[in-house]
Amino acid sequence: MSIHAEELKKQFPILQQEINGHPLVYLDSAASSQKPMVVIEALKHYYEWDNANVHRGVHTLGSRATDAYENAREKVARFIGAARREEIIFTRGTTTSLNLVASSYGAANVGEGDEIVITPMEHHSNLIPWQQLALKKKAVLKYIPLQPDGHIDLADAEKTITPKTKIVATAYVSNVLGVVNPIKELAAIAHRNGAVMVVDGAQSTPHMKVDVQELDVDFYAFSGHKMCAPTGIGVLYGKKQLLEAMEPIEYGGEMIDDVGLYESSWKELPWKFEGGTPIISGAVGLAAAIDFLEGIGLEEIHRHEAKLATYAMNRLSEIEGLTLYGPREREVGLITFNLLDIHPHDVATVLDASGIAIRAGHHCCQPLMRWLEASATARASLYLYNTEQDIDRLAEALIQTKEYFG
Repeated sequence: MSIHAEELKKQFPILQQEINGHPLVYLDSAASSQKPMVVIEALKHYYEWDNANVHRGVHTLGSRATDAYENAREKVARFIGAARREEIIFTRGTTTSLNLVASSYGAANVGEGDEIVITPMEHHSNLIPWQQLALKKKAVLKYIPLQPDGHIDLADAEKTITPKTKIVATAYVSNVLGVVNPIKELAAIAHRNGAVMVVDGAQSTPHMKVDVQELDVDFYAFSGHKMCAPTGIGVLYGKKQLLEAMEPIEYGGEMIDDVGLYESSWKELPWKFEGGTPIISGAVGLAAAIDFLEGIGLEEIHRHEAKLATYAMNRLSEIEGLTLYGPREREVGLITFNLLDIHPHDVATVLDASGIAIRAGHHCCQPLMRWLEASATARASLYLYNTEQDIDRLAEALIQTKEYFG
């Protein structure tokens, strides 16, 4: 089936409003997507009927809450193609997931002189943890260079990743350039050199079908709030044998097996990494979001966004004085640009006056901004509820912005 974005938009209550007297055009889904009514209703139902702590109580509400939480874990495992439900760790989001890998796996497996390989396009959440690990362990942080359009050349990856490399970490999709990285091929190079492959899936999971086994990645992180789920819920996938060998980094209730006065032991996977009361309602909302996305079809969402991205690149490239960053051809609906010498924050402010929401700034990618020779950029990011008419509104407002600034 094909996506009818105008009909889908009706399922998102927030998109029915006007901003500054104009119908809202929301073009900031890479930062956080909007939530359909089915997700809002799932949260409402949980809090009205099932709210209780999990894994502890034997009463009815506790049993219902536990079932909902663990069923969400199974749903996530199926959604990304994990082999086992215990390979799914619930976290606060992509940042927490990546920090967990760096602080647990990285701390135990990276030593002085070892290498950690990333790229200059990484979001700070997939750069700073490795930077700090390298500093702490006196390891070497290396970067796979980018091609002029922002792509990675696998020949460069082959040169950068060596037998000294312990960890290769990169985004599946750049949150600035819209580049889709060759994760399966990078994972194969990493494994040939004895390294593990860590993937930031924040910008890929909402927009395309992901199969972690087919990609053969060792760790994969993503956030719910970018894929129609609530804020505060995320996922770390890890291969079972790796997770079993790792130590938890948070200690307290829920994650323990036995506690003595001087030493303790931990629960089995996945609970040893989920100390304290978990994000129960977030998991319920994530499960509802997965049902919603699968009902539409990830392949259809990807096709819809690729078509919109092509339309947007063609439409915006007609605007004189507008600089587009990243490859001309792209698969994901993420367009980063600057307009003449107008600061991106000023561009975003003028667009907001017309009811159009975009992102402006360094997008948590300061090294990439320096590579682009830009202090900041504007970014329009599309999702399943966006249309060609939204892009037309954006283009018209950008032309008006040029006129406003003379």
